[in-house]
Amino acid sequence: MPVTTLDPRSALVVVDLQAGIAGMPTEPHAAADVVARSARLADAFRAKDLPVVLVRVTALPDGADAVRGRSDLTAAAPAGQAAAARPAGWDVIVDELGGPAGKDGDIVVTKRNWGAFYGTDLDVQLRRRGVTHVVITGIATSIGVESTARQAHEHDYHVTVATDAVADRSTVDHEHAVTRIFPRLAETGTTAEVLALLGA
Repeated sequence: MPVTTLDPRSALVVVDLQAGIAGMPTEPHAAADVVARSARLADAFRAKDLPVVLVRVTALPDGADAVRGRSDLTAAAPAGQAAAARPAGWDVIVDELGGPAGKDGDIVVTKRNWGAFYGTDLDVQLRRRGVTHVVITGIATSIGVESTARQAHEHDYHVTVATDAVADRSTVDHEHAVTRIFPRLAETGTTAEVLALLGA
């Protein structure tokens, strides 16, 4: 269904559009298209003096991923095998969105988990600015984007997901989030629909 409205104090939250993620193959939208649509949205939000949040994920200081609990995937790894070190610059926000610090006035949030709220100051940053609604874009639809959308909903924000500005490693995972999860906690629509509501 189309997006019905944007709150007067809405923020754009761009999830994990950084060098090491935006360079991966994605479906059903190419990562380059997700970046381009997110950049259009970011420019439109900035032009309306609305907050733009650029979320990046990075490892712990020791190089390990923050989530250390057991899972089927970690159990399948050979005993004693350490996680591969991320290459330098892996967690740098893409240039199209302003690079490491974004553009003037952008909020940069560094996370070490899937969702952008847990263990970060994102909620505080949004509430300080009177934000009641978030529009979410990024990669991957079923991981960072979905986790952030769920957390935003649980924090009582109105949530919109721009479905052509998100992508995943598989269309199946993307479509499950877009058709089964997001309609329960968000409005969904296209980049063009969000831009139209902004009057951009």
